[in-house]
Amino acid sequence: MPNTIEDIILDHDQRGISALRPHLPEDFCTQAAQHILDHPGETLIVTGFYILSAGKHETDGPPGAIAIGKALHALGRKVGYVADLHTAPMLRESLGDQAWVIEFPITDVATSKQQAEEILNQVQPELVVSIERCSRTSSDTYLNMRSNEITQNTARLDYLFEAGIPSVGIGDGGNEIGMGNLATIIPTLDKLPKDPGITRVDQLVIASVSNWGGYGLVAALSELKGQNLLPTIEEDKALIRLTVDLGAVDGMSAKQEYKVDGFTLEENSQAVQALHDYLA
Repeated sequence: MPNTIEDIILDHDQRGISALRPHLPEDFCTQAAQHILDHPGETLIVTGFYILSAGKHETDGPPGAIAIGKALHALGRKVGYVADLHTAPMLRESLGDQAWVIEFPITDVATSKQQAEEILNQVQPELVVSIERCSRTSSDTYLNMRSNEITQNTARLDYLFEAGIPSVGIGDGGNEIGMGNLATIIPTLDKLPKDPGITRVDQLVIASVSNWGGYGLVAALSELKGQNLLPTIEEDKALIRLTVDLGAVDGMSAKQEYKVDGFTLEENSQAVQALHDYLA
């Protein structure tokens, strides 16, 4: 049986991401949560991963981003979300009219850097968080888990993480923002990409599914604050269903179905329930 938050979110690992665990602190979720609490100002959360074969974004990422955002909001923090044209509309629909969602353009390097600078100057965030967001590689391309290029379909949100602002990154495959922390190790491991993401963060969270990493981060925040900030099982199921109904696809099948990285709603709920049980 899993004994820690990290055990729970790395359970049922199907992609080999657990091989990175020895290269991180044992309590990486708790350290990431403490980093968030140490920087209590306005927070930007970045998400959205383009699935090439479907021409749409995937179900992994946005539900976890929203769970983190709602937890931080409950702690009195102002939270904004940054995504590109594939994910921003879904975030607005899911969060309602009062949501603060910034749509970042898919454009060239110079314009992207300027856009990132403008956002950071305007918002003045004290923290930036990424969950399941593709990172650029050492060759300045964006690659999916099959090493197919998605550069033309991916906004260069990395530049929000290159300005020295405190940061957290969550990923499950080795090609996401934050994996730059372990970019020399990832190519040496079976199943993980040979050309990994290079964008670094202050605190990296790994998980079998990135949403689970988001829930794990919320569980760690809950433990540190002494209040359960996790979504309920039904809230999480409803959000995943809504994400799919608004156009998202399962990242494994590239089909519009109620799954996340191949896991059914019930299987996904087991991870959320395990975190609730841990906090009980």
